[in-house]
Amino acid sequence: MTTKRARELGLEFSGTPGQHNAITDVSGLMVGYKTLMTGEGPLVTGGGPVRTGVTAVLPRGRDTVPQPVWAGTHSLNGNGEMTGTHWIRDGGYLLGPIMITNTHSVGRAHQAAVKWIIDTYPKHWGSEHLWAMPVVAETYDGTLNDINGLHLTEAHAREALDQATDGPLREGNVGGGTGMICYEFKGGTGTSSRRISLGGQQFHVGVLVQANHGRRQDLTILGVPVGRHLQNDMLSHEHEMGSIIAVVATDVPMMPHQLERLAKRGTIGIARGGTPGGNGSGDIFLAISTANPIPIERMGQINPDFAWIGDDLCDAVYLAAVQAIEESVINALVAAEDMTTLRPPGQRCAAMDIDAMLELMARHGRLRTSPR
Repeated sequence: MTTKRARELGLEFSGTPGQHNAITDVSGLMVGYKTLMTGEGPLVTGGGPVRTGVTAVLPRGRDTVPQPVWAGTHSLNGNGEMTGTHWIRDGGYLLGPIMITNTHSVGRAHQAAVKWIIDTYPKHWGSEHLWAMPVVAETYDGTLNDINGLHLTEAHAREALDQATDGPLREGNVGGGTGMICYEFKGGTGTSSRRISLGGQQFHVGVLVQANHGRRQDLTILGVPVGRHLQNDMLSHEHEMGSIIAVVATDVPMMPHQLERLAKRGTIGIARGGTPGGNGSGDIFLAISTANPIPIERMGQINPDFAWIGDDLCDAVYLAAVQAIEESVINALVAAEDMTTLRPPGQRCAAMDIDAMLELMARHGRLRTSPR
């Protein structure tokens, strides 16, 4: 199994990545994983095998002063869950962690995130009437995991929060992406970033996806219809059964309505990979800006010092998000490793054949002659 990422294999993605080519290139943001991989053999509900996990995003790291991040959301197809979105649409911000897990573990991840907020901000949540409304999103891993066994616990989710860090990130079969399938290949967690210049200043746009969407026939990489050619180990799904969650983070100062528009660009990012967003797919996007930190107690005051970019400057941010989402999905596919299905039993869910993919890309002129 290759340890190289898609760009390192020579794929010519557009845009300039940040230092780590990850969502953690947005300063202060941290990501943690808890991966559960136990058991072998046929499915026994409650007994495994277990192939699941949870991903935790801390937009402001472990800052002990509670400060919201401005936010916007968009749903291309709503066959899925992302908690807290009603308030994001009305209030324009979120406070606390963002968690991504499997469909049946949203409640336990949410409980862990609430407890993390209470523990991290004891002054504000101990004596004041503040409420905790973290964002928890999900995609379905029941083909590869004993999802009805409810194996993810609040303690597991807390581990992901406590282990969150900045710097390079693992991809593929990690965290919430452990049991996910993408374009009928093994899928999972992927990330990417872009460095952009606005008004003479340098900024970052970073993306993290949990990729569990798409049908093989639709997979497109840099315009090449790869899925039509790589027909090995096809899974027997008549309709698309998966979803994708994408978190877009930036340090660009943006207002909530601009972040909602940014979240909408997630649809273009995944469309570059070929998916039409099927009826059974939950394609849900969250965009956040870490700029304009304001302590929570100032949210009830007149605040004259909110910076924001003009709408005409948003084009570069939109493009960076589209590019980073496109690359994040391919990074998830490249990093993933084979599994065997539990429902139906015993079918191989293969990782993408990297050599065959690279041969196709070279044939269509989409590959550098000397990969980095």
